[in-house]
Amino acid sequence: MKTVTSDAAQYRFGAPEHRVRLIKDARDQFDFFNASLRPDPGFFVLGYDGSPLESNVQELHTTTRLTHSFALGKLAGMPQCENLVDKGMAYLWEFHRDREHGGYLWALDGKNIHDDRKLAYGHAFVLLAGASAKLAGHPDADRLIDDVTHRLDSHYWEDDHGLFSDEYNRNWTPFSTYRGMNANMHGVEALLTAYEATGRDAYLQKAKRILDFLVYKIGAAENWRLPEHYTEDWQIDRSYSGNPMFRPAGTTPGHSFELGRLLLQYWDLTGRPADASIQTAWSLVERALTDAWDNERGGFFYTLNFDGTPAIRDRYWWPVTEAIGVLAAFLKLGDNEDHHMWYSRLWQFADAHYIDHTHGGWFPEIDESGQPTVTQFMGKPDIYHSIQAALFPLSTRLSHIGKDLNGALSA
Repeated sequence: MKTVTSDAAQYRFGAPEHRVRLIKDARDQFDFFNASLRPDPGFFVLGYDGSPLESNVQELHTTTRLTHSFALGKLAGMPQCENLVDKGMAYLWEFHRDREHGGYLWALDGKNIHDDRKLAYGHAFVLLAGASAKLAGHPDADRLIDDVTHRLDSHYWEDDHGLFSDEYNRNWTPFSTYRGMNANMHGVEALLTAYEATGRDAYLQKAKRILDFLVYKIGAAENWRLPEHYTEDWQIDRSYSGNPMFRPAGTTPGHSFELGRLLLQYWDLTGRPADASIQTAWSLVERALTDAWDNERGGFFYTLNFDGTPAIRDRYWWPVTEAIGVLAAFLKLGDNEDHHMWYSRLWQFADAHYIDHTHGGWFPEIDESGQPTVTQFMGKPDIYHSIQAALFPLSTRLSHIGKDLNGALSA
């Protein structure tokens, strides 16, 4: 490894000084989000200082991401993670699960239904939470995995296309013909983790089909930029513009970082065949890094036009965390100074602008001057993206980060 100064080593992958920083950040995050536990069903959504916000509305992706993240914490030896995993698993089964129609409700207010839609995006995260909980030894994981797998297979999976459809009403009648990359990308994440947890080859085969479409068909044809939105027959819908946060027009470079990492994870789980997976993943990642990095202010533009020019110039935390995760994966495969440069640059930027060194956790958005701001998010929305940025580099594996952390976060 290249010799670096002590200050630079704080941000260099593999350096002991950097490992210390990663462990501290992960511990601070878990300590902060432990306050999500509430005495009644569900979780608090936390403000910047860790105090609960007034709203009691709990969305499915927040419940599942907390559960998944704290399952990772338990695997890494972080004390007191088990209580939150238990609560999340119980809330998913007893309240998010729709006992009348099956599937999982999008949003609850305590014990009451707030939004009864059934979204593939949310169901993918239910599978992820169940799979991670199983890896962490939770006794109720199998029933959750089996139940949500049945729903994904029977309602969302389109075998003719090898992809998941997106959205239904509570009674499983469709309310749109929308098809999207985001639910399928997180579907790959959940399927790969479920494969690791159960050994069932069907999960791996579905993940392959989604990757074949998004990476090798779409990515290769679009100069390694990934359109987000599709018609019912899976043609790119270049005119689509939905919610500017969750379904913005154009391309979202943060998703290229995630999909690049998932491609490497799939390659790893299938025995590291002698194919072009590493170079293909780098094509996705390099395109997103160079297109989206804001050379004047630092950070990533949130969305891009189809030609790679900036569209939404707001800067959020999660694309930085996902770029860190995939760069760590590449660096596990061998030293590369270009990869090291990007990795160190991102950690330095995160340390200066996103990490809350006072309370723990990461600020979700910054303003023009690089200071935390509140435009899209109230408080700190969840731990999922930022905790993985801290944990992925601590693991030696490209696959699920679990037990090879060897109790790195133990007190």
